Amino acid sequence: MPDYYPTFLNLAGKKCVILGGGIIAQGKIAGFRDAGAVITIISPDATAGIQRAAQNGHVRWLERKYQPGDLEGALIAVAATNVWHVNREIYDEAERLGVLLNVVDDPDLCTFIAPSVVKRDPVTLAISTGGASPALARKLRETLSDHPALEWADLAGVLARARREVKRRRVAIDPDRWQCCITQELLRLAQGDREEEALEILLAQLLDNTAPGLCPRLEECSRKGCSVSPKGRVPKDRVKEKIS
Repeated sequence: MPDYYPTFLNLAGKKCVILGGGIIAQGKIAGFRDAGAVITIISPDATAGIQRAAQNGHVRWLERKYQPGDLEGALIAVAATNVWHVNREIYDEAERLGVLLNVVDDPDLCTFIAPSVVKRDPVTLAISTGGASPALARKLRETLSDHPALEWADLAGVLARARREVKRRRVAIDPDRWQCCITQELLRLAQGDREEEALEILLAQLLDNTAPGLCPRLEECSRKGCSVSPKGRVPKDRVKEKIS
């Protein structure tokens, strides 16, 4: 079994073909639609859910069997026909055209596999067992869905704004310094609808080379070299003084 390369694809406006009209095929629609893909479903029969999606304009449904050439122009495809020789024909076409293909329940014919996903907007965690055990991937997903570590996702907005500001100022900041500055204090502020205050504190810690508890060189951070608290806090009165 190969080692898969983990990645996230930008499917906005890209053609996606789903071959098959059963429950599994229906279950693929939401993820591709959320990613902005243009979805075509090819199957002589389809679930009520697929038919509704077609009626609502969310997918295009071609009410027929697979034909050679159906993958032309596609970036990605899923074969869920439950007929091995048909899936093999689809695989051969995908290989010839360079289309990414997932064949349901047949890892040997897959050029990509769909991970189990844990999402707390805007953060997405993808879990894969490399095709060894979908049941284990699901168990990990269910376990992680309620894990308190996911609360850090609530800081994504503050961190994104701080990153844009740092880039605007063209300041080089060591990645370890970012880690030192991502604190429970910032998280509590963000979760308490105090994002502006969290942003001020974060920028002060990132950009002030005299911030207590943090390395004096912004571009050369070392966790072992931090002289004080690992939380890297800046007193609030000092933050206001620096930002004003």
